[in-house]
Amino acid sequence: MTVQNHELNSEINLPEDGEKTSRQFRSLKELLDFASGKSVIKSLDQMEDSGIAELLPFPFLALVGQNEMKLALMLGLINPNIGGILLVGPRGTGKTTAVRSLLDLLPQIERSACYYGCLPEDIETGGIDAVCPECAQKYGAGISLTVPDRVRLVELPLNSRLEDVVGGIDERAAVQDRMRIRRGILAQADKNILYIDEINLLSDEIIDAILDAAAQGLYTVRRGAVVATYRSRFVLIGTMNPEEGKLRPQILDRFGLRIIVRGLKITEERLEAYARVKAYLTNPRSLISAYADQSLFAKQELQEARMRLPHVLLPDELANTAIQLIQKLKIDSLRAEITWFEAARAYAAADGREVVTNVDLASVAPMSLRMRRSGFITEYFNIQNDEEKELNQLLISLDDQIHENE
Repeated sequence: MTVQNHELNSEINLPEDGEKTSRQFRSLKELLDFASGKSVIKSLDQMEDSGIAELLPFPFLALVGQNEMKLALMLGLINPNIGGILLVGPRGTGKTTAVRSLLDLLPQIERSACYYGCLPEDIETGGIDAVCPECAQKYGAGISLTVPDRVRLVELPLNSRLEDVVGGIDERAAVQDRMRIRRGILAQADKNILYIDEINLLSDEIIDAILDAAAQGLYTVRRGAVVATYRSRFVLIGTMNPEEGKLRPQILDRFGLRIIVRGLKITEERLEAYARVKAYLTNPRSLISAYADQSLFAKQELQEARMRLPHVLLPDELANTAIQLIQKLKIDSLRAEITWFEAARAYAAADGREVVTNVDLASVAPMSLRMRRSGFITEYFNIQNDEEKELNQLLISLDDQIHENE
């Protein structure tokens, strides 16, 4: 993610068929393209079977093709204001694998060390009573309430109950005669990635809870006389197979980037994808090691892009032109330009620049603007326009008749 036409100062070692070569990358996109084209087929015979695969994520950069999906996921990590990412496609196209493989690219954050999720910012906003007694004592003694931790991937199962999602009475605390509400999945997702597979199959009450939390960044749970408010600031990533049902418009509108994930069309790419999966199942650590340098480089560049993002500007002249395009597309939702502009800012930050260009806007336009027009709304407004015209004509006729009678 560096300025184009300027090479990186550092070199990245890339293992290839047991040897190491040196290569310089000018942008994250160039790295993605190289990683997608890198072959591991020749090294398969040299790998020894390591038995049952460990719970290690498949390397993100080892995914073959699907560049739009990989780019969208990275933009979402750089700029959470994009508003979430929806991956739409048939089964077996790598959607879930791509999401789970993001973990190695994420930096560490400060996370609460308390079972109840108490944070210093709770005290800043609500006073010392806003945290549990143990954390209040720690705060008074100058002991940190947080510990460094990796960003996590929090998955919401399809069979989750509402109480699992938002939280319920903590039975452990209730035994001690201290009524508290335990954190639900939405609270656990704070500062993490909330991943929902087959999101179109979730029940309405779960969807409503997610919508509220995503819109406000926090939510309140009431269980009788006990009330608790939890932060829920997360990057929402959903996947769905359109064969299994549509997604409610309300939740679809919460996803900034919409990616159509199709199966690989080129025979060589499908063969390479098979080779990488086989290599991973045979010896996951060996395949992960083959992409370790590139993964480290991508992680560092993502962190730099996050730090650069607040300084990236979108010129008014360019924004006005883009809005005119949105109006020509007859897109009503203001979230269209919010997502489009924020994605373009993230794209520019990823390239090491602080001013958005028309190339940035064009690069992220499809994933930002697709699936935003509603045939139902268009038809509804057309009917209303016809009704308004008919009403205006009748009013004109009535006015003419009044003048004639005078």
